[in-house]
Amino acid sequence: MEKIIVAIDGYSSCGKSTIAKALARYAGYTYVDTGAMYRAIGLYTLRKGLKDEAAILAALPQIEVGFRLVDGAQHVTLCGEDVEGQIRTLEVGNRASEISQIREVRAFLVAQQQKMGIEKGIVMDGRDIGTVVFPQAELKLFLTARPEVRAQRRFDELKEKGQSPVFEEVLKDVNDRDYRDTHRAESPLRQAEDAIVVDNSDMTPDQQMKVIYDYFDRFK
Repeated sequence: MEKIIVAIDGYSSCGKSTIAKALARYAGYTYVDTGAMYRAIGLYTLRKGLKDEAAILAALPQIEVGFRLVDGAQHVTLCGEDVEGQIRTLEVGNRASEISQIREVRAFLVAQQQKMGIEKGIVMDGRDIGTVVFPQAELKLFLTARPEVRAQRRFDELKEKGQSPVFEEVLKDVNDRDYRDTHRAESPLRQAEDAIVVDNSDMTPDQQMKVIYDYFDRFK
């Protein structure tokens, strides 16, 4: 079977990363979490107190984002430090959403992402994978779910991590991120014309993965 590129886009808290990781294991492909790359840069700017665009752009050459396997799981590194736990907070997520609107930041990371897909056999998820990073991807999936469903998933995830979220705040955060992602000037979130839409609002994890695997298996 000839290897392909799988591009997975969609709204926040749709389970893109979980689905992409599972599909990569199923296919024997490499998984790349592009959202984590933006989160890593967001964490860097928060740590360094970089607030204006000029300061962020000046710091880009010093920022090294990578991935490493830890007990079989892929972790994100920032300048060699494992920051997998630190990048998964609402604060870092919001900063990542903000800096992703900066053209030069997106160009910086898109160039890295495209290099990762040269030999194909890759599953990549994000906001603009099928439209900007890999418009030539053989399989494009666009994930969506109702905002209330996505907020509940995020709420449960934060509680499991020991945090004390307020549902109304989480829902507002989901809606705010949707607006920013779809209205930003640079590479806004949108469905590629040839993408397959998967609404998993009312699907169990097993049901959604069966749907995803079936689409992938059509390339065998």
